[in-house]
Amino acid sequence: MEDAAIVWLYWERDEQAIPATAEKYGNYCTAIAENILGSHADAEECVNDTYLNAWNAMPPHRPAVLSAFLGKLVRNLSINRWHHNAAQKRGGGHSAVVFDEIAELVSGDDSPERELDRRELVKAVDDFLDRLPRNKKRIFVCRYWYFDSISDISDRFGMTENNVSVTLSRLRLKLRNHLLERGFDL
Repeated sequence: MEDAAIVWLYWERDEQAIPATAEKYGNYCTAIAENILGSHADAEECVNDTYLNAWNAMPPHRPAVLSAFLGKLVRNLSINRWHHNAAQKRGGGHSAVVFDEIAELVSGDDSPERELDRRELVKAVDDFLDRLPRNKKRIFVCRYWYFDSISDISDRFGMTENNVSVTLSRLRLKLRNHLLERGFDL
């Protein structure tokens, strides 16, 4: 089923919207959630919550790209679940490594001024990504958006795991410098 037809089902409050979404995007959403959570049961729960959130968001929201809309929902729900689980058991795992890798770019300052700069930061990161060669951008997004493991990325791009790690390390450094040059306090 086409995305526009699925969105139309949501807008019509037709319950078939959920199975249509699950059929087309269930594996996609599950992969994102499992990469972040490392638990199939938690991932399934986040995917189901994604469908509920999509149901509650449409209407009034009419997503232009349904896959991106669902991906963002499941990613945010999964990250929230990961934080909840980590607070309960203080465990490590795959997601903790990804958070640690990117943490050096984020300040702990949650002041109102920092929140006002959030849009500027998003624009600066988008600008940085737009300037990257296609493969490097895809590697960065696979790791820090989809939480893909180093080994999965190396398999996907035909690189060694060490090469992927070095590439990501250099990209993080370039992003840090890019943000510092634009006046961000890291």
